[in-house]
Amino acid sequence: MVIAPGNSRQQGDSEGRQPAGGQFPTASAAAERREPHRVPQACSPSQQPWTPRSVRRSRTSSGAPSCTPAPRRPWRSCTDTCWGWTRAGREFFMPGMVDTHIHAPQYSFAGTRVDLPLLQWLTTYTFPTEAKYKDSDFAEEVYTRVVRRTLKNGTTTACYFATIHTDTSLLLAEIIDKFGQRAFVGKVCMDMNDSVPQYKETTEDSVQETERFVIELLEKKYPRVQPVITPRFGPSCTEGLLCALGNLAQARDLHVQSHISENEEELKLVENMFPAYQNYTELYDKNKLLTSKTMMAHACYLSEEELKLFSLRGAAISHCPNSNFSLRSGVLNVQKVLKNNVKLGLGTDVAGGYSASMLDAIRKAMMASNSLQVNKVNETGLTLEEAFQLATLGGSQALGLDDVIGNFEVGKEFDALLINTKASDSPFDLFSADNFEDTLQKFLYLGDDRNISEVYVAGKQVVPFSSSV
Repeated sequence: MVIAPGNSRQQGDSEGRQPAGGQFPTASAAAERREPHRVPQACSPSQQPWTPRSVRRSRTSSGAPSCTPAPRRPWRSCTDTCWGWTRAGREFFMPGMVDTHIHAPQYSFAGTRVDLPLLQWLTTYTFPTEAKYKDSDFAEEVYTRVVRRTLKNGTTTACYFATIHTDTSLLLAEIIDKFGQRAFVGKVCMDMNDSVPQYKETTEDSVQETERFVIELLEKKYPRVQPVITPRFGPSCTEGLLCALGNLAQARDLHVQSHISENEEELKLVENMFPAYQNYTELYDKNKLLTSKTMMAHACYLSEEELKLFSLRGAAISHCPNSNFSLRSGVLNVQKVLKNNVKLGLGTDVAGGYSASMLDAIRKAMMASNSLQVNKVNETGLTLEEAFQLATLGGSQALGLDDVIGNFEVGKEFDALLINTKASDSPFDLFSADNFEDTLQKFLYLGDDRNISEVYVAGKQVVPFSSSV
C-alpha cells in the first residue's frame, strides 16, 4: 500500500535510504530531524501486499515497532501469524490505506443528502455548502474533524479537494500537516456556475489564486503535504481556465485531479459545451491536464479509446463505488480498466460517498464488481485480495508514491495500521477455528476504527492523537 506526495527521494534522506543497520531511528530523533521511519531490512514482505512476511512484534526502547522475520507464505495458505506483525495472536500490522478522492468541505454533511442525481445534488447541496468556506472558523472546525476522522479510520494518505477559497484551502494543508497525515490538497477551480453564481471565480482570479495557493503551500515546506491542480470538472470550467491550469501544472510539474464521466447527464453536458473535442478525455488531454500525475475520479463511462489514452498518458482513475451507488451515477468496470493497464485506486468521495472509511470503499468495490458479474457484464469479479490492494498499493501507484509507501517493502516509509482483532468493543467475533485469512477477511468486511488501535505515518505514531493536537 502506498502514497505520499512527490518523489520518494524527497521524503527521506537525500538518497531515500533506509536507516543504517535496518533499524528504526528513535522517535525523538526522527521528530527533531523530521525524517521518516523506513521499513527495516528484517521486515521485508514480498512485493504483493497480501503476501507479507510473518514477524514477531516487539518494541524498541524508544517505543518504535521492531520485528524479527519468519517464513513467508501467501495469504491463501496463511496460519494465524502469517501476515503482518503479530503479538499474542490478536494484533497485526497492515499498510496504511490511501484515499485517492475525498472532498474535505463536504464532510460537514456526510451521511445525509444523497437523494438527488449528481448535477442536481451539486447545485442543491454541495455548492451552497462549499460557499461557506470563506469563513475560516467554520473551515477550521470541519477540516480538523475530517482529518481526525480519516486518520482514525486508517487513511494514512489522502487526495483532498478543498474549495475555491485560497486561504482556507491553505488552512486545510496546515491542519493535515499538524496531524501528520500524508496528502495532496487542491484549491478548487471553477469559473462557470450559473446555478449558484455566488460560488464561482473569474477565469483570471482562478488562475492567479491557484498560483498563489501553490506558491504559498510549497513555501511552507510541509514534509508530506503537496499541492495538486484541481479543476472541478468539465462543466464548471471554461476552455480558457482548463488551458491555463494545464500550463501551470506542466510548468511546475504538479499533480492534477478532477472528475470525469461520472454520470450520463454530465457526459451530455460536456458534449454540448465542448463540441470541438472528440470526447471528455480529449478535453483534459488537449489542455495538458491528462498526464502521468493525473488522478481522475469515477470514469464510469469511458470508452475503450479513452482508456487507451489514459494508459498512454499514465493517468490514473479513482474508483468511488459508494458515491457511484449513492448518487445512482453508474458502475465502474474495474476489470475493463485494469485490462487496459490503467492505474487504479479507491476513493471515498465524501460526501457523495456517505462514509469516510476506506474499509467501506473496499466493501463497496466488492459489491460493484459482484453486480457486474450478476448482470453478466463480467464472467468473474474482484477478489477481496484485489480490492485490498486497490486501497493500499494500488492507491500509491495511482498517486505516484509506490516508491515511498503502499506495502512493507524494504526502504519504504512505514505507513501502517496496528489492528487489534479482539478490541473490547470489536464489531466482530473470532473463534478458535479461525485462521489468519479468516481473521483478515472478518476485519476487512466487518471491522472499523475500533479495531485500529494505532496509526503510523513515516514511522511516527499519529493515532492515538497526541495532546498537542
